[in-house]
Amino acid sequence: MSDIADYKLVRNSSVGTELTEGEAGLLAEKLGVRHLKDGGLLVKEGEADQTLFILASGKIAVTSKDAGGVNKQVYTMTAGECAGTRAFVEQSPRKATLHALGDAEVYTLTPADFESLLDAHPHLAFKVMRALFRVTHANLSRMNQETQELSNYISKTQGRY
Repeated sequence: MSDIADYKLVRNSSVGTELTEGEAGLLAEKLGVRHLKDGGLLVKEGEADQTLFILASGKIAVTSKDAGGVNKQVYTMTAGECAGTRAFVEQSPRKATLHALGDAEVYTLTPADFESLLDAHPHLAFKVMRALFRVTHANLSRMNQETQELSNYISKTQGRY
C-alpha cells in the first residue's frame, strides 16, 4: 500500500470522470492516503471534519443513527465512490459514520488543499465541483426513488406491513 494517491484510481473515481490524466495527477498530488483495517473508523457522525473521501480500494460501511440512537448501516461504498460531499462543500458536521469492511484504502481531500487549486488550476477545480454536484444529485435521486417506493408500498397495503 502506497502513501501516494494513484492518479489512475482518481481518474476512475466518481470525482475524476471528466479529468484528463494530467488533471488527475494534479489532484492526486493534493490527496492524502489513509489505510484502514477491518472495522477501522474513518469518520464519526457529528464530527466537524470536512474532508472529502474517495474510496480507492475495499469497502466502507456508511451508518447513521436511527430515531432510537442505534447505528444502522444505510449503504456500502465500493471502490471509486466518494463520501462527505455535503460536509466538504457546506463545511457542516458529518451526518454518518464511516468504517472499513475489510482492509480499505481511502484518499482524502481537505477543503484547504482543494482551495489551493483554485488560482493555479481553476478549470480542474470546476470539474471536481461539477463531479461533486453529480454525486450529490445521484444520491438525492436514489433517496427520492426509495421514498417513493416506500410510499407506494404503504399506500398499497393501507399502512399494514
